Amino acid sequence: DETEFRNFIVWLEDQKIRHYKIEDRGNLRNIHSDDWPKSFEKYMKDVNCPFKIQERQETVDWLLGLAVRLEYGDNADKYKDSTPDGAKNTDNTAKNAEPLINLDVNNPDFKAGVMALANLLQIQRHDDYLVMLKAIRILVQERLTQDAIAKASQSKEGLPVALEKHILGFDTGDAVLNEAAQILRLLHIEELRELQTKINEAIVAVQAIIADPKTDHRLGKVGR
Repeated sequence: DETEFRNFIVWLEDQKIRHYKIEDRGNLRNIHSDDWPKSFEKYMKDVNCPFKIQERQETVDWLLGLAVRLEYGDNADKYKDSTPDGAKNTDNTAKNAEPLINLDVNNPDFKAGVMALANLLQIQRHDDYLVMLKAIRILVQERLTQDAIAKASQSKEGLPVALEKHILGFDTGDAVLNEAAQILRLLHIEELRELQTKINEAIVAVQAIIADPKTDHRLGKVGR
């Protein structure tokens, strides 16, 4: 708002910068005058502001910096030993601002929250709650982000696999573990095939570029 901007400039000059004598501030204080932009432009030159009047945000930032510098210069002894309010209780502030950095893993509320999430997401319990929290993060990242949900929603055509027809190559001594290992191996093979497909696509793209080079005849000639 133009009126607020002009009032702001007048306030800065009256209260903090005080570059003009009081009797010389009349033109700047007359915020409803059509000549105010000229008075403001002269004021900027007088305080050596490096910006133009059209650069409002830069001008405001520069004038505020000047005001802070002058305020500090007038009250250096008062400010040099003062402690910011935000730093008086650093521990609590840090914990509130970055709760995961200053996480108290022994806090009952933390343990209860992790356990509730683990139960909700059907994650195996572990004695170390940080391990469970990491597992929750991985699951959320891989399964519950928007991209992951969209990818999972896409229908995939496939054929049913008879696990008994696939040789595992080793025996864990437990039928359930053997079956789980077979499933993991098949999933790993699927990932390798997807990777091979991407590699093949990259090779084809490179070959297409090599097969159709853009020749610059100025660089040389073919034959004698």
